[in-house]
Amino acid sequence: MKMQHLSSRTLLALGATSALVVGLAGCSGMSDPGSSSQPANENCEKVDNVTVVLQWVAQAQFAGYFAAAEEGFYADQCLNVTIQEGGTNVVPQQVLASGNAQFAVSHVVKSMASREEGADIVNISQIFQHGAYLEVAWADSGIEKLQDFVGKKVGSWGGGNDLTLRSALEGEGVDFEKDFDVVQQPFDMSLLLNREADVVQAKTYNEYAQLLATKNPDTGDLYQPEDFSVINLQELGYQTLEDGIYAGGKWLNEGDNADIAARFLAATYQGWASCRDDAKQCVGYVLERGSALGESHQMWMMNEINKLIWDGATAEIGTLKQADWDQTIDIALAGGVISEKPDADAFRTDVHTAALGLLEESDVDLIGADFEPMTVTLTEGGK
Repeated sequence: MKMQHLSSRTLLALGATSALVVGLAGCSGMSDPGSSSQPANENCEKVDNVTVVLQWVAQAQFAGYFAAAEEGFYADQCLNVTIQEGGTNVVPQQVLASGNAQFAVSHVVKSMASREEGADIVNISQIFQHGAYLEVAWADSGIEKLQDFVGKKVGSWGGGNDLTLRSALEGEGVDFEKDFDVVQQPFDMSLLLNREADVVQAKTYNEYAQLLATKNPDTGDLYQPEDFSVINLQELGYQTLEDGIYAGGKWLNEGDNADIAARFLAATYQGWASCRDDAKQCVGYVLERGSALGESHQMWMMNEINKLIWDGATAEIGTLKQADWDQTIDIALAGGVISEKPDADAFRTDVHTAALGLLEESDVDLIGADFEPMTVTLTEGGK
């Protein structure tokens, strides 16, 4: 069957679900040019060129996008997708707002902070259903709760990556600006390992694994979980929505762009389903892109990312639940990250629903109810 530029199925899904759109009350420079997806299939009457900008460099956090490119899912949807890696000088939501990309991967809190400042960005799909923020200290530090940060040296990534932490601290009565010394934290665990900070930020899928892949000089073995005091912000009730897909609000309403977005989501969902079902293959895609961290680290990350997407899922990938959105916004408001609730156009669900419609006749499992995490053994340095 010949794929049309604006498919009748997408038009039907977009039209049928328009009533479902839910109303709710740095630098923007680019890193090096990204890689493009495989050429579109010969049945395409037209190929649409789009760019998605990631939050960081190539790692398993973004494996679903790489899989969609490598396995031809973008090509099947008549898309030529450039995957633009992020970096320290790349703020995805600003790159998107400036028109240098059609899609961006970002968190709700920092995206809504950017939107409040005038960025015309809209959440069209929520990939991660769970948060991954940790605060990590040495087990002998006496730090077991957020109130214990008072008077300490606290590592912070900054650049919008500290907004959930700020909200959590404010919620627990700790003033981020006054109650402790903030130490600029690089995106590794050197501050903690060198005892240059008492507590640092980490993600379940990345920096925490870096600690567990480091040799303890006193024992000659790798550090173990019991060597650290870990505060899980999600378990304290500070669950905020992280990686989602954003597009420009004005761009979505122009021409066939909503159809392009639906096709992009459909292919991306297939990529993530592939990474759930064959994690090792997707790690291979990441390593081929020159990841600085090795196979065991990326396998750990892939496993943890799959948990964030699929663990306990009751709805299709990409579903944005109202209660989760509301909680995220409430936390951002309480922490002073934003001053008012985002307006009614801050997210829309019709593009996601249209994407699901495009996959109705496929055999891809978009819920992953049978997903079971792996047991991953880390090696020194994550090799």
